[in-house]
Amino acid sequence: MKDNIVIVGGGIAGLEAARQLLALGYNPIIVEKEDSLGGHVARWHCLFPDMTPAKDIVSALIEETKQANIFLNTEISFMNKLKDSYNIMLTNGVSVIAKVVLITTGFSVFEAEKKEEYGYGVYDQVMTNSDLERWFNTGDDERIDGTEINAVGFVHCVGSRDEKARNSQCSKVCCITAVKQAIEMKKKFPDAMVYCFYMDLRMFGKKYEDFYISAQRDYGIRFIRGRVSEVSENIDGRVIVKAEDTLAGKPVKVTLDLLVLMAGMVCNKDCGTIAGMVSLQIDSDGFFKSRDNIADITGSSKEGIYYAGACTGPKTVPETLAEARSAALEIHSYINRL
Repeated sequence: MKDNIVIVGGGIAGLEAARQLLALGYNPIIVEKEDSLGGHVARWHCLFPDMTPAKDIVSALIEETKQANIFLNTEISFMNKLKDSYNIMLTNGVSVIAKVVLITTGFSVFEAEKKEEYGYGVYDQVMTNSDLERWFNTGDDERIDGTEINAVGFVHCVGSRDEKARNSQCSKVCCITAVKQAIEMKKKFPDAMVYCFYMDLRMFGKKYEDFYISAQRDYGIRFIRGRVSEVSENIDGRVIVKAEDTLAGKPVKVTLDLLVLMAGMVCNKDCGTIAGMVSLQIDSDGFFKSRDNIADITGSSKEGIYYAGACTGPKTVPETLAEARSAALEIHSYINRL
């Protein structure tokens, strides 16, 4: 009989782990609270730095995990430790006994309206990175459709590296996402001026620096180092942005047709609920705390419970997939030791 492995979360981490566990001969059970699989990546348009269509990655993972037991619109309502396994009750009434639980609950996007100074939800022509990705996919957003787009601005670090927002950590992907989205907007509106307002550009990944250089050289995107100090709206409904260009040492004022806020990654609200069921540790940033942040990132403080992906902190797609594969191997090794 195949051993049950409950995977909490049906994003790319959960799907990739299920794919690996199926190949190793286990019975992965994916529990996803939404009505579809793929998580945040399924709602994205293209992935940096190669502009790979996100749907291609997600569709392939879904296709290769068809043999897994998948429960959509379902959450964990109860979980407790037995002698060498876990008793798990789902909100759909199904009860599962599993030797291992893999948590892949991912992250939440920072609620941009909390940064009132940027005008999200107040000014019509202010949107978030998630809103823009939705438009890239659907072509349906009144803030862009029917609007003459001559100038677009991107504000980095919205809800990240910000003590007032209670998130002092870097969200890791905002800078490169802004570069990607700026290029996509420039392709759609070639004559538009595109600005990126940043604190520091953190281009740490493979080809990220090349991507950034291409944005300047090939697309004419202007990068302004300095925090945005004020956002307002003029009588025509356009957005006025004031900032300090710290490299040039002078103030900057631009009028935009669209302002995009790069909302960062914060801990998933489900973390605390799940952690409370079996006394898992939560780190100072609100994400799940790994057994060791260097040597055992996929391990938890409890035997038989593992992590993968952004449930322990901001991750890129390649990092998330790599952690999912690593977690599957750790689970295989753990079960063989029982």
